[in-house]
Amino acid sequence: MASLKSLVKDTAVYGISSIVGRLLNWLLVPIYTYTFTSTGEYGIVTNLYSYVAVALILLTYGMETGFFRFTNHERWKSPAQVYTTTLITVGVTSVIFAIVMSIFSAPIARALDYGDHPGYIWMMAIAVAADAFTSIPFAYLRNKKRPYRFATVKLIGIGLNIGLNLLFIKVLPWACGITPEIGYIFLANLICSLATVLMLLPELRAERYSFNGTLLREMLAYSLPLLILGLAGIMNQTIDKILLPLLESDHDRAMSELGIYGACYKVAVIMVMFLQAFRFAYEPFVFSKHREAGMTLEQKLRDYSHVMTWFVAIGFLIFLGVMEFLPVLRYFISPAYFEGLKVVPVIMLGELFFGVFYNLSIWYKLTDKTIWGSYFSIIGLVITVSLNIILVPRIGYMGCAWASISCYGAMMILSYIIGQHHFKVPYRLGRLATYAVAALALYAIGELLKVGNNLVNMATGTALILVYIALLWRLELRGVNIKSLLKR
Repeated sequence: MASLKSLVKDTAVYGISSIVGRLLNWLLVPIYTYTFTSTGEYGIVTNLYSYVAVALILLTYGMETGFFRFTNHERWKSPAQVYTTTLITVGVTSVIFAIVMSIFSAPIARALDYGDHPGYIWMMAIAVAADAFTSIPFAYLRNKKRPYRFATVKLIGIGLNIGLNLLFIKVLPWACGITPEIGYIFLANLICSLATVLMLLPELRAERYSFNGTLLREMLAYSLPLLILGLAGIMNQTIDKILLPLLESDHDRAMSELGIYGACYKVAVIMVMFLQAFRFAYEPFVFSKHREAGMTLEQKLRDYSHVMTWFVAIGFLIFLGVMEFLPVLRYFISPAYFEGLKVVPVIMLGELFFGVFYNLSIWYKLTDKTIWGSYFSIIGLVITVSLNIILVPRIGYMGCAWASISCYGAMMILSYIIGQHHFKVPYRLGRLATYAVAALALYAIGELLKVGNNLVNMATGTALILVYIALLWRLELRGVNIKSLLKR
């Protein structure tokens, strides 16, 4: 019980720091969109950070997970040697990457149509190399069960990033009469990444350095397959923002569309934060429940089913809340980006589908058939790439949104169908469908009743949300001891 309580506490610290960090970075979006009213400029930010996400997976190449595995491996008795071997390896590859990208930043910038700004390339290359390198000392902190040190460094870095963005984009232009530029965003990111390296110096000096080539070969054999899974997963999230400029014949128009799409995607991040909070809590719940000796398998399966029901019910409540209050929430971004708000419901539903897929993943995690997670991710990637190639030249960024929801919808359906053959959880499909149909019907009614007055629209939206909450209360909470439920 003590170890489980420790797990819950550590999960809460890691989860809160991650969610708070995402929320704080999210608050930079209005600063960017109201400052850079040329949508093409924000398109550059969206495009480059998509490449950065892929580069980070490549530069860590599964070694973070490999470090956890081999630190606790029965064959390798020296955790310090595992740590320093991992640190040296990732450090060397990160430095090589930063040097090569800096040397060739000019031709890379020209290839991406950023020919006048090679600085964007080398700044982000050094920043992502530093982030890849620091992923290992962060893993070291997690392995040493030091969540508060982990969270402190993370949050200081995020606070520094926000402060520098405000300084470079708002304060200095106002004080010195200079024009803010997109490059300042990348400069702030670079400074923060290097500052994080400095903050982690105690962890970098924590062990006596020792390199073991045999250990490294075994770690690579274990970790490189994880690279494929990681790449497929991140590409499902970012490939649309990489492909869009490549699929449009007019580059300026493509970057403008990408800026609009990227900004409006951020409006839907409320659903993403709900999913992240759920993910931090879900796996500890599932595995502790699976080990619980005082419950029958039938009781455990029923609990998994109830979790799914509540997840879907709350997810659709969030969807309905965002859509009904979009007349106000849309001012989170500049009016220059409003034309892209039509992607918000599609993106939110896609993220909800991904959350259901994650919820369903217990079947292959509890049965040690995790290879299915790779299969689903790769299938999803094929769907994403194919639909982007087909749809983007025809309907622009809406093609990206439809490709995303199709990818996650297919992964969700396949996981359910196959999972029921391996680990049959009695999900309440009728109840799940009820919440989906109710939320979508109420959303459609809200769209039909919209008038030119935002106050009237929000009053109508509030009434529709209350109807959904009443349905939730009737189906799930009527007759339930709320105090006991909250305690559980």
